[in-house]
Amino acid sequence: MSLGTIVKQARKSAGVSIEGLAHQTKIPTSLLLDIELDNFAKCGGEAYARGHLKSIASALGVEPSIFLDHYNLENSIAERPMHELLRENSLIAPVHERSKLSLKALSLISAAAVFMVAGGQVVYTSMQPVRGNATKSLIAAATPTPNKSAENPSISSEDSTANRSMEKAVNVQITATRGNSWLSVSALDGTNIYVGKLATGQSVTYSHDTPLNIRFGNAGAVDVLVNGKATPIPGGMGEVVNVVYGASSAK
Repeated sequence: MSLGTIVKQARKSAGVSIEGLAHQTKIPTSLLLDIELDNFAKCGGEAYARGHLKSIASALGVEPSIFLDHYNLENSIAERPMHELLRENSLIAPVHERSKLSLKALSLISAAAVFMVAGGQVVYTSMQPVRGNATKSLIAAATPTPNKSAENPSISSEDSTANRSMEKAVNVQITATRGNSWLSVSALDGTNIYVGKLATGQSVTYSHDTPLNIRFGNAGAVDVLVNGKATPIPGGMGEVVNVVYGASSAK
């Protein structure tokens, strides 16, 4: 699911029209439509694009990092010199640079690009957001799988490792018992499953053949069943919490 689709889905879940969002954020309707179509070319640069995404998230009641994390991932954001950022946002006049590059420089650039693409996804999925005392990240405890190789010497260590890493299918039911909560549900491979609002009294269920990474925007408001069994409340009221639920997460 692309960032533009996530923004559009969040707006519709909040019951806000494109015109209403434009009125709240002071962002032109045409630019909001471009953002929902994943076209950020008219935002005026990365700094302005992030600012627009923060304004949209605030108007819709969404945690801004949900939009910003997707933006950074999809656009492969890398650190750049300050003069490039200023030039991109038309704050300084462009500098005429030599267009010719040496073979050595081209080789270094190619190697850096390959490294960034290969490592970008790993870095992104390992990041856990920290927002003062109001945000925390949890990993649901998993029960260790018995070591089959110790019981049967004929089983290789590689087979034993593979068996320990396997997860059964997980079924997670979330009920907004004590208030509204925002949800972001994704698989461990980074596949986005759902982003939106869960209203008080509403219940949703997600099933997957691998553990599910769920981010709660108001963790104290929800109750969670994993494969039909109750789990501890993921956090306090108003807290933003990440929890990974696997088949062995139920208490």
